[in-house]
Amino acid sequence: MVRLFYLLFRRWWPAMLCLLVVSASPALAAGEAEAPVPALMLSDVHLDPFQDPARVRQLDRAPVSQWAAILSEPVSATQPQDAVGLQENCPVRGMDTPYALFRSSLKAMRAQNPAPKFITVSGDLISHAFKCRYRALLPNATPGAYDVFVEKTITFVSDQIRAAFPGVPVYIALGNNDAVCDDYKLDANSAFLAAAGRILSAGLPEDDRAQAEKQIAVDGDYVAHLPIPKTRILVLDDLFFSMNYEDCRRNGDPHPALQQLVWLEAQLADARAHGEKVWVMAHIPPGVDVFTTMMRFRAVCHNEPAVTFLSDWLNDKLTDVLERYGDVVRLSVFAHTHMDEMRLLRPESGAAGTPVAIKMVPSISPVNGNTPAFTLVSVNASSATLEDYHVVMASNATGIDTRWSDEYDFADTYHVKDYTPEALEPLLDALSRDDRGQSEAAKSYIRNYYAGGKLPAVGLFWSEYRCSIENSSAKSYAACECQAAK
Repeated sequence: MVRLFYLLFRRWWPAMLCLLVVSASPALAAGEAEAPVPALMLSDVHLDPFQDPARVRQLDRAPVSQWAAILSEPVSATQPQDAVGLQENCPVRGMDTPYALFRSSLKAMRAQNPAPKFITVSGDLISHAFKCRYRALLPNATPGAYDVFVEKTITFVSDQIRAAFPGVPVYIALGNNDAVCDDYKLDANSAFLAAAGRILSAGLPEDDRAQAEKQIAVDGDYVAHLPIPKTRILVLDDLFFSMNYEDCRRNGDPHPALQQLVWLEAQLADARAHGEKVWVMAHIPPGVDVFTTMMRFRAVCHNEPAVTFLSDWLNDKLTDVLERYGDVVRLSVFAHTHMDEMRLLRPESGAAGTPVAIKMVPSISPVNGNTPAFTLVSVNASSATLEDYHVVMASNATGIDTRWSDEYDFADTYHVKDYTPEALEPLLDALSRDDRGQSEAAKSYIRNYYAGGKLPAVGLFWSEYRCSIENSSAKSYAACECQAAK
């Protein structure tokens, strides 16, 4: 008997010791489970294949596999005057992303975060005035050829990101520019969306690809799983929600958006029933477009409603759905403004729901005079919440001899432990009350709003901007601004 016990002990003591160590160290085990998940967020790439107009015909004829080589060639001798002529025919307010800048940004992303667990791209892969520029440079091309060129550009941007991070899931939303009819113009159940389904689903986890491809073909939406336990991401093509939306016959049909709301709520209800957590991502954010409101001289304190990014009633419908499922929505990711913004969806007085944190991601494109930037994030693996992020910005907008450096870190700058509604509310409440922007937090927000802090608009109109942080409807925004006026 003694010998039998000895033999058993000799064989099994390592496993028993391991079990005892784990049992005696619950804090260590929990610490390992809570290790943050590194991820990467970028948006508004707006790749410009027309930067060297003389190369466009070559790109049009070439397969996507040859685009990198073509775009890497030295610019044509006539490029300066060709670009001026193209700008005169198809004006754009600034410069979109040349390939050199896009390539430089991907290189910097790899250097800063060589092993992200996942990547989000919150829309607008192609450049502004895309259709006008293609038609100006290739006037004899068929409509079908133009559609193919759009699809090739979206494919190229997606492929370049995936090639930079092999095997990493890449979740991409379509933006208002990502359409073949024109900016803000798209048909549901279209050939373009079918092509987009094939392109975007290729970067998803294998188990999600087939269903995502089918759903994208309908209305640009899809569901996939993040590499975080029991967490799904719901991606919307919310172009259909925009106040500027029209279908390709310019009817502005609201039915796709209504169908999307039904789909979104069904997904959120299913996630709640299965004890899952959710991220929601789209391109155009809910809430007030402060810049457009100011440019249109809206007298919001005299019954002229502020301009919202989304159609007024769809804006309120979307925020209502997100707030009613705020217990499962751990983060909403948007972009579109090209700026680095924090927002919080908070139910208005008497309404049911739970606050939802919104992160608006700065752009790679410098078209608005902003410095190109991307965002590195840390995600809590068990709660699927954003723990921290820091923004990395470029030294110039060309991609030539460009250096990328940290602009700021969220936790260090605002002294907030994580990016959750509970942690954000005191900070954002204080920002909303600071109508003169005198606090250190307000000064930081104003400085970081434009990557590099070079443009003054948000500082000049801080009283208006700070009201957009926690007020997503035109009504609540007006109440905030008009209270300050009193």
